[in-house]
Amino acid sequence: MHVTAIDAAPADTGAWLEQAWDPGMTVREWWRLLADARLSNPMLPEPWGRGWSRAEAAAFASEVVRRGALGPPAGIGMMLAVPTILAHGSEDVIQRYVPRILDGQHGWCQLFSEPGAGSDLAGLQTRAQRDGDEWVVNGQKLWTSGGQWADYGILIARTDPDQPKHRGLTYFAFPMRQPGVEVRPLREMTGRAMFNEVFMGDARVADADMIGDYNDGWRVANTTLMVERAGIGGANAAAPSAAIAGTVAGHLDQPAGRFAKPNPGGTGGTAVSRGKVRWLAELARERGRSDDPVVRDGLARLHSLVEITTWHMGRMKSGNAATGGEGNLAKIRNSQMLALALELGCTIVGPGATVTGPDSPTGGELQELNLFSPAPSIYGGTDQVQRNIIGERVLGLPKEPGPSKDTPFRELLKN
Repeated sequence: MHVTAIDAAPADTGAWLEQAWDPGMTVREWWRLLADARLSNPMLPEPWGRGWSRAEAAAFASEVVRRGALGPPAGIGMMLAVPTILAHGSEDVIQRYVPRILDGQHGWCQLFSEPGAGSDLAGLQTRAQRDGDEWVVNGQKLWTSGGQWADYGILIARTDPDQPKHRGLTYFAFPMRQPGVEVRPLREMTGRAMFNEVFMGDARVADADMIGDYNDGWRVANTTLMVERAGIGGANAAAPSAAIAGTVAGHLDQPAGRFAKPNPGGTGGTAVSRGKVRWLAELARERGRSDDPVVRDGLARLHSLVEITTWHMGRMKSGNAATGGEGNLAKIRNSQMLALALELGCTIVGPGATVTGPDSPTGGELQELNLFSPAPSIYGGTDQVQRNIIGERVLGLPKEPGPSKDTPFRELLKN
């Protein structure tokens, strides 16, 4: 299928979509078209994206939704792996991995947290030991979103326990589909299993798949964490997609139209956006609560937080961030917005907010928000961790008492 190339201007994307989108083509074909047009993640710099602002990317995403088209590949690969690899990977690593993420051929997961190393991530104990041109990996990872569908994982492992805990870590692009890797789902109270625990026993990763330098993984990981926190705290700038990237889920060769998600009334699911504020305002009108001063005050506060977050994320993208803690602040604000939206929704609906199922008030949407609400204050680094980072790195407050930062990891007490 021949599709005319589009200009760099976002305004040209509507005509391009009109010509390019065909629900009968496979997911693989559609995602490849998006990648070739540099529209999988248009906020990336050229040659991978178009260097668009968040507002421009969001406008394109809205156009995709309006036309009922499938959104680009989503998940850890697009959100975290690509920015990290572009920032720290060798040219060989970039060329081998980034194109396959942008066109959805490979799905990724994040292999960071461990049972004893969540908030204290640098205390992780998964080991990688050199064996010729490979590293042998042993350990356990936890809270691995999408691990059951991943072809690769961004892995941080301890490569030198004689170094201080922040210095003896190395970052790898780790192949998930190999002997010695076991993925076990973790069922949440929502009824779904977004997360997994991953066990690695004598699994292997090539030295050529190291991202960044040996024992410099903490610096690389901080890039990933910064991108993650900013992404959690900001509104999504990509169209929704129900198709799962990579070879494992089996979606690539199915019709793209099967996975195109209709616009869910602009509510944003469990995300708090302008659409969620409009949805809550309409819910208040429907239930006769729009004149309630408590409800009106809550709507005004939520609207203000959403707008402040939008401006905040725009400033980060423009390079005018002033403190270095913008991602941490955005992450905390996201937790605050979700808590406020939940409180407001329960106030409007009343006792019906405790009733689940499609026949419940709001069709179960508020109830799903209720069950999901504890998660954002935990994943991506707890809100308490974010406040510690802001206090120490932005405000210059003293760190909590502890061992010298030069203490070798093997001499530290283990959690």
